[in-house]
Amino acid sequence: MKYFLSKLFATITVAITAIITSGAALADETCMSPYMVKITGQEDFVYIWTLGVEGVGDGQDKMVTVDVSPQSENYGKIVHTVSVGGRNEAHHSGFTDDRKYLWAGGLDSNKIFIFDVHTDPSKPVLSKTIDTFVSDSGGVVGPHTTYALPGRMIVTGLSNNQDHGGRTALVEYTNSGKYIGTYWMPTDDNLQGAIKSGQYADGYGYDVRALARRNVMLTSSFTGWSNYMMDFGQMLGDAEAMKRFGNTMTVWDLHTRKPKQVLDVPGSPLEIRCAWGAENNYCFTTTALTSKIVLLSENEASSDWAANEVATIGNPSDVPLPVDISISSDDSMLWVNTFMDGKTRGFDITDPHQPKQVFEKQIGAQVNMVSSSWDGKRLYYTSSLLANWDKKGESDEQFFKLYHWDKNNMEMTEQFAIDFYTEKMGRPHQMRLGAYALYN
Repeated sequence: MKYFLSKLFATITVAITAIITSGAALADETCMSPYMVKITGQEDFVYIWTLGVEGVGDGQDKMVTVDVSPQSENYGKIVHTVSVGGRNEAHHSGFTDDRKYLWAGGLDSNKIFIFDVHTDPSKPVLSKTIDTFVSDSGGVVGPHTTYALPGRMIVTGLSNNQDHGGRTALVEYTNSGKYIGTYWMPTDDNLQGAIKSGQYADGYGYDVRALARRNVMLTSSFTGWSNYMMDFGQMLGDAEAMKRFGNTMTVWDLHTRKPKQVLDVPGSPLEIRCAWGAENNYCFTTTALTSKIVLLSENEASSDWAANEVATIGNPSDVPLPVDISISSDDSMLWVNTFMDGKTRGFDITDPHQPKQVFEKQIGAQVNMVSSSWDGKRLYYTSSLLANWDKKGESDEQFFKLYHWDKNNMEMTEQFAIDFYTEKMGRPHQMRLGAYALYN
């Protein structure tokens, strides 16, 4: 019976994925969970999780709502904000599978803020705050990715409360915020049954993505609290600090939450984006320190996974610092942002083993996040990385921008830009799309 249910689950997942990927009218972020309700048509809002800055507005972290409907009289304007109290190192956010609630984490305070976005999508409301993340999880620090599974939220940690280093875990909650379990990353001294395929098993964490049709969950690795809360320049000059970055990715059994493989991916692999095509059993990540695109692919015969460097981003010796990435819904393009030079680059990934850069554009003095619509026509950008890592002086640009992408002519045209300092909002970090149609 267990085998039958597993096969049935996999079949349904593939069918749903096929429906999603075939819909030309869909317009949604391409980095979302395959379990999540999709937006059909034009998105109405972008929810921006924003770091508070002392002396700027109320100085608090906040969820900022921007109207992005071209038919709206408020197009390109901030229409709502919700401050959460204090500065928590606002970083990433993610919807529940029914998309009714948006979870947003603070890397320093370890709080998770849950916003009701379905009652009135134009005016999110803070409905709950989880302030027991560290005690719930048994010592995990730095809630990062909040990722939808059926009726569940899986949350990656970046650190721990023992040494504030990189060893960490996955933490699971129900959609309503009830703690379920903690799953520690495998380490050399406790592989938990995983096969170590290279030199490392460092136990670090960062992002998580599920390839449901293959019963696979992938996690990447970054650095701990002692590094991400340090001044960027100070950290670069600290030889010991620079040793404290992750060099691994872990392949998990999605259903059992058990680690299966530990892969060597040196250079701090960050965001993970998986292909959408029903037969495309691969994902991409990029390495922050070595500026590489890494292909994670499954061997069909053995079901084992491998990680291979397949392309270089900019000039690695300049340390452009690849940050956010986004894969197109037709698996043809990978967008890669580099924080230090403020550029976005488009890579043709029609052959995933040989990505080729086909486009490059300066977005600002610095750039971090990119969200691409499902139809591939809109790309949204924000500027902030971490409070102590953002540039200083004139280069400390803090913006939210929308560009239209013309794939046929390979042209990107800015539609509007909002200066978050001028608007007294703070430092815009991650974006999520919203729409009235989801709840009608």
